[in-house]
This record gives sequence, structure tokens and C-alpha cells, in this order.
Amino acid sequence: MWWLQPLGVFLGLSTFIVYSTWAAFQGAHYTHGPYLSPFYSPEIFGDSPHSWFGPKPGFWPSFIPFSPALLILWAPGLFRFTCYYYRGAYYKAFWSDPSACMVGEPRNEYRGENSLPLILQNAHRYFLYIALAFIVLLAHDVWLALWFKDPVTGVEHFGIGLGTIILTVNTVLLGGYTFSCHSLRHLLGGSIDVLSKHPARLKAYSCVTCINPKHMNFAWFSLCSVGFSDLYIRLCSMGIWTDWRIL
Repeated sequence: MWWLQPLGVFLGLSTFIVYSTWAAFQGAHYTHGPYLSPFYSPEIFGDSPHSWFGPKPGFWPSFIPFSPALLILWAPGLFRFTCYYYRGAYYKAFWSDPSACMVGEPRNEYRGENSLPLILQNAHRYFLYIALAFIVLLAHDVWLALWFKDPVTGVEHFGIGLGTIILTVNTVLLGGYTFSCHSLRHLLGGSIDVLSKHPARLKAYSCVTCINPKHMNFAWFSLCSVGFSDLYIRLCSMGIWTDWRIL
């Protein structure tokens, strides 16, 4: 039953792609109290208090739907799309390239990633730099999710809600996925002939190497967590769910 794994990958990735695309075009219900959906972070332009530069800019073409998510989702999206693990996963599940070991391909020649368009997959290392910055921004969102504004006095006070925990777990899983990336190993040790002569980089390289075998796990867990984080905030904002305050 070799087809079970590629079928599962196909259904899992398709579900996430459909939901994330739908959520990105909504442009609403992406904040709740101090929470900001990771699909919309950072909110460069938007109507929520999390916006960096205010509402939709005047230069935005009227014939193009506006959503703060459309300005930033391309970065983490391309980081995942060019990821070494995801390449192998969707090549098999979507393109049958090949579907599984010892299963023939529906083509007669092998082109690899040495020509267009797949040669563009080599840009993965550059998207890694952007992804690292996103981890810092998401960690800042977790800090903001610890401060709740009193609806009567308007004074902010420290607190923990279920949404705070969800965003924290999501950031940890995304950090695990990002820091277990093969490209980060190349970044830390690829330009050095004798890594042992650089103790700090050797230690960092060893840490990344240690968690690298779990890269696939982090890839799927973080994919689920980022989607659920958006869903949780969306349903709380719509009044369907109530955020449980722990502290």
C-alpha cells in the first residue's frame, strides 16, 4: 500500500493550502484582544492596533483585494515551498516524482533541479534569512499576548489566556522547524574549512545537527499549529469561541 503516504501528504498539504489561502483573503477577524494571527504578522498595513503604518495605503490599486496577509505571507510560504523536506513530500504526492520507492515515474527522462523552473528552489537559503526574522517577530507577538487591556479603565495588565499558550506553542514549533533547517547548517559551517577552530559556531552547528533529524516532525507540527492559531483567533474574534483566561 505504497500510495497511503503520498495520499496523506496530498490531503494534508491541500487542506492547509486551501484554508490558508481563504484566510489570507478575508482581511478580517485576524485579531482578538492582544492576539494577532501568525498569518497576518507582521501587520504592515491594516485596521487593527497591531498595524505598523496605519490602514490600507492610498496607492493600493482598487481592483486588487486588500488584506494585510497578502503583504507578508509570500515569505514564509516560499520558505516552506523550497524546503528540502517539503520538496520531497510534494514531488511525490503531487507530481509522482516518484510516488514511492520502486514505483515508476510517469515520464521518460530526469531533469532534476538544474533548469527552470526548479532551479529556483536553490533560493531556499535566502528565504531562510527572512524566516529567521519572522521567528523574532512572532516571539514579540507572544510577548504582546501577555498584556490584556481592561475594557473599563483601558489599563494594560499582565495575564495569560489560552490564546497566549497557543501562540507560544506555535512560535516554539515554527522555531524548531526553522532552526532544524538543512540550510542553517550550511550557513553555520559551510564557509569554514576547519569547524573545530571556531568553538561558538561548532556548538551552534552541533545543536542544529542534533535537531535536524526531527525536521519533518517540526514541518508538520508547525504547519498544523500555525493554521490552528489563525483558526482560534478567528473564531474568538467572531464570538464563536471564548478565550479562556488562565491568569
